[in-house]
Amino acid sequence: MEYLDFELPIKELQEQYEKACQIGEESDVDVTNTCKQIEKKLNETKKEIYKNLTPWQRVQLSRHPNRPYTMDYIKAICGDSFLEMHGDRNFKDDKAMVGGLGKIGDQSYMFVGQQKGYNTKTRQYRNFGMANPEGYRKALRLMKSAEKFGVPVVTLVDTPGAFPGLEAEERGQGEAIARNILEMTRLKVPIIVVIIGEGASGGALGIGVGDTVLMLENTWYSVISPESCSSILWRSWEFKEQAAEALKLTATDMKKLTLIDEIVKEPLGGAHSDRDTTFITVAKSIEKAYAKLKDLSPKDLVNERMEKYSKMGVFKS
Repeated sequence: MEYLDFELPIKELQEQYEKACQIGEESDVDVTNTCKQIEKKLNETKKEIYKNLTPWQRVQLSRHPNRPYTMDYIKAICGDSFLEMHGDRNFKDDKAMVGGLGKIGDQSYMFVGQQKGYNTKTRQYRNFGMANPEGYRKALRLMKSAEKFGVPVVTLVDTPGAFPGLEAEERGQGEAIARNILEMTRLKVPIIVVIIGEGASGGALGIGVGDTVLMLENTWYSVISPESCSSILWRSWEFKEQAAEALKLTATDMKKLTLIDEIVKEPLGGAHSDRDTTFITVAKSIEKAYAKLKDLSPKDLVNERMEKYSKMGVFKS
C-alpha cells in the first residue's frame, strides 16, 4: 500500500501494529493487549484524518496509484458478460477511451469510460487517460448503438482532461467533445454518469452529460485542475491547495451547487482501501439510478434531461 503525505500517521501506526503482531507470532510473549491498543488508535486516527479532508487532499486521493480505474469497475461489476468494442469507424481505436456491453444482474448496459494505466508502459499505452477526438467519437458511436437497441448507457469519468496535443486539435478535439455534449442531451435512452476519479474540463464533459450524475466521495469535478488554476492565477503551482479550495470541486460542493445528483460513499481510507466494497456500492448505485429512469418514455427522458441542465447556473438575487 502506498501512502500519501497526510496519511503518514496511519502508516506509522500500521507498521507498529504489524510488528507487534509479528512479535506475538514469533515468540511466547503475549502482545494481545498491545495489539488491541494500537489497533484502536489506528482506527481512531483513520476516522480523524478522513473525516476532515481538505479539497486538495481529496484531489490527491482521486489520483492515488492504487485507486481502481474504469476497467477494474467494469470487470468487477460485469464479470464475463462484458464485451469490449473498439474503434470510431473513422480514424483508429483510442486506448484512452474504453467501452462495450456488459450486464449488472439481468440488465444490459453500454459502458463507456476513460482508462488510465498502472505503470509507465500502460500509462503511455492509455495516454494517461487523456482521449483524442477518435476516443470521443468512439464513445458517441457506442452510445448511438445503445440508443438503437434501447440499452441504457453508463459512463465512468476519470481523466485529467482531453489530450491537448497538436494532432488532437488537427483532428477536431473541440468539435468531437461539443458533438458528444449535443448528442448526449438528446439521447433517447437513460444515461447514468459516475465520476470515479478525476473529472477535469471538457475531457470529462465529453462523456459527462446524464440523467443521473453520481460522484464518488473522494473525487473532483471542475473546469480546470488546481495546479493549472494556480499556475494561471499565481504563475506558480505552489498555490494549488488554495486553488482547490476556491474551485469548489469536491463531491460535497458539487451536490450543494446541484451539479450532481448523488454522492456515493467510499470505504474509510478511499476506494482503493476496500475495492470489493466500492465495486458493490457503485453497482447498487447504478441499479438504483436506472430503476428511477427505466419507466420514463424517451420523450420525457430527454425533456427532463434538458430541463435539468437548463437550470444549472441559474440563481435568484
